[in-house]
Amino acid sequence: MSKQNFDVTKSDTQSPKKKVTPLTCIFASTFSGAIAIAIYFLMSSIIETYSDKPIVSDNIFVLKITVAVRTLVIGVAALGTGVFGLVALGLFLLGIQIAVKDIRAKIS
Repeated sequence: MSKQNFDVTKSDTQSPKKKVTPLTCIFASTFSGAIAIAIYFLMSSIIETYSDKPIVSDNIFVLKITVAVRTLVIGVAALGTGVFGLVALGLFLLGIQIAVKDIRAKIS
């Protein structure tokens, strides 16, 4: 295998930074919250579907695998709901913090 040399120039490492405003934080928080709600409703639908369809098998191996897969699917949906919900909360609080800082800077 050959060694690759990577040239890092200033133009690669310095990108124009966008100013974070309370309005962008609120919009991002709303978007993330909407995704969290959508995943929550999807999770509720998955739970209802699984509860309506019992596992029909006498094989203990099939029962254990089915229960594990169902638990995994519901757990991933719950994790997505929690992550997007916490991101929405964090962005909302960041927007409030930036707004308070802006107001304090104008007063001073």
